[in-house]
Amino acid sequence: MTVAIENTTPSALNFDCETGNYHTFCPISCVAWLYQKIEDSFFLVIGTKTCGYFLQNAMGVMIFAEPRYAMAELEEGDISAQLNDYAELKRICLQIKRDRNPSVIVWIGTCTTEIIKMDLEGLAPKLEAEIGIPIVTARANGLDYAFTQGEDTVLASMVHKCPTPAQIKSEEKEERNAIQKLLNFGRHKEDAKSEPDFVDHPPLVLFGSLPDPVVTNLTLELKKQGVQVSGWLPAKRYTELPVLDEGYYVAGVNPFLSRTATTLMRRRKCKLIGAPFPIGPDGTRAWIEKICSVLGIEPQGLAEREAQIWQGLEEYIQLIRGKSVFFMGDNLLEVSLARFLIRCGMTCHEIGIPYMDKRYQAAELALLEKTCQEMGVPLPNIVEKPDNYNQVQRIYDLKPDLVITGMAHANPLEARGINTKWSVEFTFAQIHGFTNARDILELATRPLRRNTNLKDLGWDKLVREEAAL
Repeated sequence: MTVAIENTTPSALNFDCETGNYHTFCPISCVAWLYQKIEDSFFLVIGTKTCGYFLQNAMGVMIFAEPRYAMAELEEGDISAQLNDYAELKRICLQIKRDRNPSVIVWIGTCTTEIIKMDLEGLAPKLEAEIGIPIVTARANGLDYAFTQGEDTVLASMVHKCPTPAQIKSEEKEERNAIQKLLNFGRHKEDAKSEPDFVDHPPLVLFGSLPDPVVTNLTLELKKQGVQVSGWLPAKRYTELPVLDEGYYVAGVNPFLSRTATTLMRRRKCKLIGAPFPIGPDGTRAWIEKICSVLGIEPQGLAEREAQIWQGLEEYIQLIRGKSVFFMGDNLLEVSLARFLIRCGMTCHEIGIPYMDKRYQAAELALLEKTCQEMGVPLPNIVEKPDNYNQVQRIYDLKPDLVITGMAHANPLEARGINTKWSVEFTFAQIHGFTNARDILELATRPLRRNTNLKDLGWDKLVREEAAL
């Protein structure tokens, strides 16, 4: 069944909803990047053996680093409520404290804890007071639409743990000042004078888990405009969670963090800056401009900065200009990636997306529409919760040059002569900011370059036959 939402104007984006099944990873996979981001954390996933098998397979490639996560497996006695949940969780958390001594333990609830109504939120406050370690409870289960929403659940839970200005002790303020002095040690006074002065504006906190180099890059880009970032959620260490208070401004860096945005606004009375997301040179410029606009700052040099990045991408853009792309829907990054690829000269037939929060992505959708108009290409059809059977039929009819899809459908499509790219690769790659736009195009053009080379060698038929097996 397809339900179309009526458009008020002929040029407006068209939204469909097909109520299809979710072909995506489980949201507990967010542990893979969050435990690496929050260096003093420990993640405890509470679920069945199936959850444990998934974690082993999803994160088994990370054998080069000792992980800071574990699996608390529920047995029949736990599920039938014959055992004491509190006593068992206490035993496990005491072992974690003895072996790792983290600054925070994050409980990740799964489908099973949700179904049997395990009261993790009720157990956590009592237990954290008893063992002396903060416990964050997040329900990152398979009932969510996309696997990236696991991070959204964890960050929304961490919002409640962020301190207010009144909770920051004078000793902590002195410690933060000491750290800043240490960072500035050995720098010439001339260098300090050459740096732009920060404009006096309300505190700004950015939310979204990004690798440290990307965090530094985006922070410096805002610093050039005189914008001071007061903190990031999550921080590199749990003990450095940003201070939040009523009236603080917050801005997200990823499209799948709508629950976190809502929690920041409703629970902490923060003001959300509704900006496009900093993916691609166009999105990054729009993101910075919107932040500057809200803070009353006139941005400088962004047009030149964006033009410089586009010039460096021309080698890749030549490979995809005039070609078409189709998004099957997987990680909630689809709208931002489609907007960037359209700006690169592609045509997008359809944007499949597991879940669409039109309020949180309003600025991104407006930029998508504006980009299509400026590039002179048709507006893509946006399909929420797409039915994959229907999508495959549309792919056969439209014959796109590239399909960005989940891992489950890649090989079947490749066997039928359709170029595909795993959407999950964009989730784990560094794609934010001006300097990482090249990595997006490196991923998007790889299947096109690979199949072109195979055709030159005459191996394309063999590869299609292998994919069909």
